Parts: sequence; structure tokens; C-alpha cells
Amino acid sequence: MTQIHPSAVIHEEARLADDVVIGPNCVIYSGVSIDSGTILEANVVIYNNVSIGRNNHFFPNCVIGSQPQVLRLEADTEIGGLVIGNGNVIREQATIHPGIHPGNKTTIGNDNFLMIGTHIGHDCTVEDNVVMSNLVQIGGHCKIETGAWFSGLSASHQFVTIGKWCYVAGLAGLNRDVPPFLTVSGHYPPTIRGVNKRGLNRAGLTEEQQQQIFDAYKKLYRQDGTLLDNAKSLAKEDQIDDNAQAMIDSIIKSSEHRYGRYLEKFR
Repeated sequence: MTQIHPSAVIHEEARLADDVVIGPNCVIYSGVSIDSGTILEANVVIYNNVSIGRNNHFFPNCVIGSQPQVLRLEADTEIGGLVIGNGNVIREQATIHPGIHPGNKTTIGNDNFLMIGTHIGHDCTVEDNVVMSNLVQIGGHCKIETGAWFSGLSASHQFVTIGKWCYVAGLAGLNRDVPPFLTVSGHYPPTIRGVNKRGLNRAGLTEEQQQQIFDAYKKLYRQDGTLLDNAKSLAKEDQIDDNAQAMIDSIIKSSEHRYGRYLEKFR
């Protein structure tokens, strides 16, 4: 049975599964759907056209699906939507914005952990098993691939792709794409520091797969020549596995934009 606190305000067109829990002073707008097992603690606001899956937990003062922070966007401007998957934990004061244009959407996958004060801008894609520590700030149109881990107060420019199972150090400022499996720190420009060994373990990769990644890293970042030339050279070698190929592809694709942000090609 749905548990709704008497102080909650829920639009009559919102769709709630039978066992959803809605805490004190929550506000749910029209066009919202919330699936089974999801909990909203006190003062959570869910705006229009947000779809929320199963077994998510929203802590107090989250604001989900509000109008993107874009200049000259009028209060009555039609915007896109937001889709949130299953099993996400979204802590206090987190904000997630929808797609900025009708038909576009921000997408949050499954089993992500977004800590206090996290912000995810409009038109982002966050895949699965991502961890964002306190006050991580993600600009619009970013793609965060599976397993990426952000330490506190790190931030990303718009249109950046952060590769799977990366580790982003605290206070990092990302203004260009980060290939999979790597550790990055610093800002403008951020610097690749090495392979995220803990991330490889979390991904369940075998020792052989991990060694391929370490070997690829050395050939990409510890040899003479430019990073792009090294990536093209490595791509010609025999027996490159899928993980090393993903690193190569990221580097080559990011080189197609002058600032190293592949997704900005489609702006």
C-alpha cells in the first residue's frame, strides 16, 4: 500500500506504484511516474515529466527534474524529460535537470550513488554503478559511463565524456574527455595519472584483461610521441582486446573536436 504523508502535495495525474513511500512536504507534479519500492523522504520535489523506476531512495531536499539553468529560458518554455532507472541512492540536496528541448531527456541508469549536493545538468547520460561524492558538479550534455567514481568537489565542463571505471580525484576540473579505466586529477588541463586498479577490480576484470589495460596505458601515455599518434599506432597492433580498444577509440574520437570533447561535435 502506498504511504503518503498528509502534508505531501501530489498532482492528480501523477502515477505512483502501490508501495511507494512519500514523506512530509514532498511535492510531485503532473506527468510523474514512480515505480514500486521507491522512497521519497521529506521535502523532495519531483517536477513534470519525470519517470522514476523501482527501489530508488531520495533523501531530504532533493530537487529532481526542475527547469535547466539556461539564460533566456522562460518559465513557460516547454522542455524535455528525465528518466531515472532502478536502485539509485540520491542523497540530500541533489539536483538533476531534464533535457532542455522537447523530445530530449536526461537519463540516469541503475544502482548509482549520488551523494550530498550533487548536480547533474540537462541532457546528461549517467550509466550504471556510478559514484559521485559530495558536491560533484556535472555540466550539461555530459556522458558518464558505467562505474566511474568521482571524489568530492570535482566538476565537469559541458559535453565531456568520462569513460567507464575511471576515477576522478577530488577538486578535479574536467574540460576534455577521459578514456576508460584511468585516474585523472587536476584541472585546466586535468592530467591522467595512471590506471584505476581498484576500478578494474570493481569491474570484475580478469588478471589478463587488467594486464592488457596496463600495457595499453604504457604505450599510450609513457612513450614518446603525441597521444593521438600513440593511439593510432596501438590500434594497428594485433590482439588488441575490447578494453584496450575502448581506450583507443576514446582518444581518437575526442581528437575530432578542437577542445577534446567528442560530444560537442553534435552541438
